[in-house]
Amino acid sequence: MTVKVSSIGLKGLEGYRVQVEVRISPGTESMIIVGLPDASVKESRERVIAALSHFGADVTDQKVVVNLSPSEQKKNGPLFDLAIGIAALKELDVIKCEIPEDTAFIGALSLDGTIVKADGMLPALISAKKLGIKQIYFPHDPLIPIHMLEGLDCVVVQHIEEVVNHLGGQSSLSLYPTLESESTHLNVAPYPKDFRHVIGHEYAKRALEIAAAGEHNVLMSGPPGCGKSLLAETFPSILPPLTNKAQLEVMSLYQLAGEKREYHHHVPFRHPHHSASAVAVIGGGSTPRPGEISLAHRGVLFLDEMAEFTKKTLDMLRQPLETGSVTISRVHSTVTYPSSFLLIGAMNPCPCGYIGSNHQYCTCSEKQILSYRNRLSGPIYDRMDILLSLQSINFDQPVKRQETSDDIRDRVEKARSIQYDRYQKEVSNAKVPLEWLTDRSPLTMEQQRMLTKITAKQNWSNRVQIKIIRLARTISDLAGEKEITDSSLWEAFRLRRWSIQKQQNVARQT
Repeated sequence: MTVKVSSIGLKGLEGYRVQVEVRISPGTESMIIVGLPDASVKESRERVIAALSHFGADVTDQKVVVNLSPSEQKKNGPLFDLAIGIAALKELDVIKCEIPEDTAFIGALSLDGTIVKADGMLPALISAKKLGIKQIYFPHDPLIPIHMLEGLDCVVVQHIEEVVNHLGGQSSLSLYPTLESESTHLNVAPYPKDFRHVIGHEYAKRALEIAAAGEHNVLMSGPPGCGKSLLAETFPSILPPLTNKAQLEVMSLYQLAGEKREYHHHVPFRHPHHSASAVAVIGGGSTPRPGEISLAHRGVLFLDEMAEFTKKTLDMLRQPLETGSVTISRVHSTVTYPSSFLLIGAMNPCPCGYIGSNHQYCTCSEKQILSYRNRLSGPIYDRMDILLSLQSINFDQPVKRQETSDDIRDRVEKARSIQYDRYQKEVSNAKVPLEWLTDRSPLTMEQQRMLTKITAKQNWSNRVQIKIIRLARTISDLAGEKEITDSSLWEAFRLRRWSIQKQQNVARQT
C-alpha cells in the first residue's frame, strides 16, 4: 500500500503542490527519495528515520521508498521533512485516521522529532491558499503574520507527536496561537527623515511628489553635497504604506533572501553600493536568490553614484524596469521574482562634479564629461521619467515654512486613489498598460501636435513621448483634473528636460 500526503514546493516565489508518496516493504534496509531531490532533501532520510524512532516505529529490514511528485520538478530545501514523516507514520499504521487531501504539511524535522522552521515558509503558506489547501501544519515562526492569512486554517505545531495527536482527535491545538508576529507587524514607526527638515529644493520636492504619486523613475544630477542623497533617503516618507497583500509579497521575498526587515507597513528602500556585483543587484547564484531589485519590490531602489555602477549591471535593469519582474535562468532551474520598483538614481554631472556649479570651477574636458555621461546608456536614460538638475542651497536666504512628509503623502494617496478608480485596479500611471492610459486619458489634437513638435525638436524617442503623457496624467491627478491639461503637459516637458545642453556649453567655455 502507498500513502499520499500533500506538501508545498517552491520555484522562486511561486509555490506548487507536492504529492509525497511513501511505500514501506520488506527488503534490504534503506530509504530512497526520488523525484529530483537536491542534497538538502536527500538528507531528510536521517532526520525522518530518527523522528520515527520516537514512536517506536522500526524500519529495520524495511525498504522505504519516498516519491516526490511532480517528478520532473527539482525539489530543494527541508520543507518536506514533516510530510515525509507523517506519510511514513500513516504507512506504518501509527496514524489510524484518513488524512484529507486538502491538508498539507511543511517544516523541517530535528532528530528528536521537533519541528523547526525553514526558509520559504511564508511564500509556501501563501501558495497553499492559492492551491486550494484548507488546512496546513507548520512550525512556529514569529515572522509569519498568521492574522493576515485569511481563509487558511493554520495549525502551528512544535513536535511531530502533536501532529499525530491532532490528526487523531486526541488534542486540540489553537489555529491562531498568541504569536509575536501580530504585535511585531502592527508596529508602525515614523520615518527617520521628514521633508520638513529639507531646506530649499522646492522644485525637486515637487518633482518627487509627482514621482511618488505616479511611481515615476527619477534621475538626479548635481554637484557633491547639494542634497541628492538626502532627498532620495527622505523620499519613502511620502509613499503610501503597503497593503496587506503587498506586505506579504515583500516579507516572502525577504524570507527567501534570508534577510530581516522591520516595520513591514513601510515601503522597502534598498541602497546598494556601486561596487555591488550584477548578481547582488539582479539576483542569482547556483540556487537563484532574490537580488536588490526584488528586495526593492513595491518600494524604492536608490542607486547613488549611478555612473559608478558597471555598465553591464545598469543595462541588466532594463528588462525589470519594463516588466516588473526578473527571470533568472540557471542549468538546474529557472525562476522568476517580482521586481516592480521605483528607481531613483543620483550622479554627478561630470567626473569632478562641479560643471555648472556656482561655487567651484570644473576641471573636466568635454571628452571626459561625455565619456562619464555615456556610462549610462541611452536605453537607461529613456527609462527615467524625471530628470532633475540640482544646485547647492544658499543658507543665507530666509527659510520658509517647510511642508511635512505627512502633508505631501496625503496628496500622493489622493492621487493614487484617483488612479486606482480610473483603472479599476491597484496600478499607477507609470505602470499601467499604454492601451488603458490612452483609452481613459486621450490627448486632444492640439496637445498631440504640441507633443509631436517638441519631441521632434528634442530628439526624444517614442518611449520618452509615452513617459511625457504618463507624467502629465499624474500631474493632472494631483490637481484633481479629470482630463490631461495643457499646463500639466508643459510641466511634464520641463521635468523631462534637464539642463544638459547648458552644462555642456559651460564646459566648452572652460
